[in-house]
Amino acid sequence: MEYRRFGRTNLKMSVFSLGGMRYPRGGEEPHDVLPDETLEAAYQTSQEAVKLGINHIETAYGYGKSERVYGKIIPRLSVSREKLIITTKVSPHNSADEFKRMIDQSLERLGLSYLDNLAIHGVNVLGDYENIVKKNGCLEVLEKYRQDGLIRHIGFSTHATLSVILKTIETDAFDFVNLHFYYVFQRNLPAVKLAKAHDMGVFIISPNDKGGQLFDPPQKLAELTAPLSPMNFNTRFCLSYPEITTLSLGASKPSEIQPHLKALTGGYYFTPEDLAIKLRVDAQILNLGKDYCTGCGECLPCPEKINIPETLRLRNLDVAYGMRKFGQYRYKDFRPDDKWFNGAYGDQCTECGDCLPRCPVRLEIPRLVKDTHQRFYVKKSVASA
Repeated sequence: MEYRRFGRTNLKMSVFSLGGMRYPRGGEEPHDVLPDETLEAAYQTSQEAVKLGINHIETAYGYGKSERVYGKIIPRLSVSREKLIITTKVSPHNSADEFKRMIDQSLERLGLSYLDNLAIHGVNVLGDYENIVKKNGCLEVLEKYRQDGLIRHIGFSTHATLSVILKTIETDAFDFVNLHFYYVFQRNLPAVKLAKAHDMGVFIISPNDKGGQLFDPPQKLAELTAPLSPMNFNTRFCLSYPEITTLSLGASKPSEIQPHLKALTGGYYFTPEDLAIKLRVDAQILNLGKDYCTGCGECLPCPEKINIPETLRLRNLDVAYGMRKFGQYRYKDFRPDDKWFNGAYGDQCTECGDCLPRCPVRLEIPRLVKDTHQRFYVKKSVASA
């Protein structure tokens, strides 16, 4: 296992972190009922992780049974609590009292006297930022918990636009950030760089799922990254940035951990061989020519609330790498005004033309967003009575 310094926390953290969201039946209601199947999968997976040198476990108040499950299994693991780094996340709230209640519940569920790290979960829009920094807001609450020794380090996770992420980092109030960044989504690189400038730890969210469902890649992408798997290519791409500390693994069973270790090189990324692969993969995107969206965002705002850059990013990936299943997986989650994955479907385009003069590469945006809708929209089936 390799380890990196987690920013100003000075924690020596493994480059892989065990996420706690995907254990079988982990999201079922009621969340306080813990099936043997869930507990055993979590224990066996966590035990394999620590055996391989992973020392960071990450969960969240909103991950169904997850905190309660870890509260049961952490004492059973073969390493002591003091040798583990435990992170949980709690969503921002208007009410300081409600925010405190959730933190107290997280500590109780996890059965811990302190948390190594607590992240504000989902600083996704400007309103979240304002709730955090206001008087008696989330940051003031967390600072009091830190002074009392219940929390050691404070961070935030985000699915926001780049501008909101940068604004939050610039407060210099946080020790670490959880964000999206991987080969197929490089838009947040300025945030990764800025976090490093503020000496923050950088945790990459879901590099193998939201990073392209790389555990089940299309054949074209697998051929392009050979002899590496797409998953291990993406790991090496991320770890080639020294600003990045750790990548999340959403494993649900022990056998899903070991394959990731094949990506580790002992600390040097990219090798000449890796670079040759990257150039080969890069070329496929560049071959899109006049239909290639760079994701600059100059086309926004769209009157119909279409998230044009994200919509066309998914189209780029399908045309270049055959990532149709991934495009359908992400496209179905678009919701207008949603805090987590904001955007209307491409069929809402009225061809008003507002975006066209703003696009620096003069894309035919209405045509492309409608083509994206045709590629990815899957009509939701009506559940039988």
